[in-house]
Amino acid sequence: MATDVWDVLLESQRLHWSFTPFERVGPMEFGMTHDEVQSAVQGVLAAATRQGTPGDDGWADFWLEPHPDAGLSGPAVTAYYDGTIGLAGIALNALRGPQVILQGMRLVGQTPSRLEHEFNDYLVARDMELRYSQHADPCCPQLGVLLRAQRAGDVVLSRPVVVAKAWADRCWDTSEGCIPQREWKTFQW
Repeated sequence: MATDVWDVLLESQRLHWSFTPFERVGPMEFGMTHDEVQSAVQGVLAAATRQGTPGDDGWADFWLEPHPDAGLSGPAVTAYYDGTIGLAGIALNALRGPQVILQGMRLVGQTPSRLEHEFNDYLVARDMELRYSQHADPCCPQLGVLLRAQRAGDVVLSRPVVVAKAWADRCWDTSEGCIPQREWKTFQW
């Protein structure tokens, strides 16, 4: 029986979102409440699962709204909330998440090794720091960008996690950073 669980959106099928470090990813602004995030993505993403209560730490998976060009199901974006600041982390699903571009560099659904080289060149040219998580994920705390990998059937693709300034310190650290353990364990759809 065939399923779409490992299918990857074509670049032309993806939403395209702008990215301003520590401010926003597409319509999602750091500091928003869950209700504000839901309102901001209405019509393109819908909250599918959620853990946590308003004003508390938690997370929510947002799925693509039905689209005639893309019949894929599954999470597109995971929002991580911090009870003191609101929306604090955004993970973009490698298979069906929006394409996020940083100064011409596509961050979502890319070959991790190629993206790592391009990311490193970008950081070196701007005298920014490249760090690595204990899982060997490249990260730049000055941008609040962590480049994780996610399974797509028999291959892996880039799954960026972008964070608010409050979470940027040690955003590469799987044990002492603010990114929830749930994210560090995500390698599947």
